[in-house]
Amino acid sequence: MLLDPEKTLFVRGATPVLLLAAAPVHDALPLLTAPDGAVPLCEGWSIVPRLTLCVVDGPGDHGLVVPALAAPVVGGADEGTAPSGMGDWCADAEQAGGAVVLSLEHLPEALDWSALLSSGTTRGGFMPAPA
Repeated sequence: MLLDPEKTLFVRGATPVLLLAAAPVHDALPLLTAPDGAVPLCEGWSIVPRLTLCVVDGPGDHGLVVPALAAPVVGGADEGTAPSGMGDWCADAEQAGGAVVLSLEHLPEALDWSALLSSGTTRGGFMPAPA
């Protein structure tokens, strides 16, 4: 399933994050429980971060493709929201061995990690990148 890049936000950092809005895989992802801020592994899921396409692959027929080159990318927590490139996000994901993928009803206007991790409606977790 193809997800419109306008329904995504790639966030750079030591552990990069991919935010998804109204994703068709939302209900298939596990409900996120990260009360201490430690994001759990998303069992059975993986991410293939590439410059042109980003693939989120789940168990069975669950998964989606994001036209990554057209998607918005912002800097990590240390960099505020400085614009950055998809190539840099992919390099972050390669160094981290994957990325955190969070599925939401809609993209937030501001990145408030404590709210995202404790909302009770966010789904997802850390997805490893295949070696």
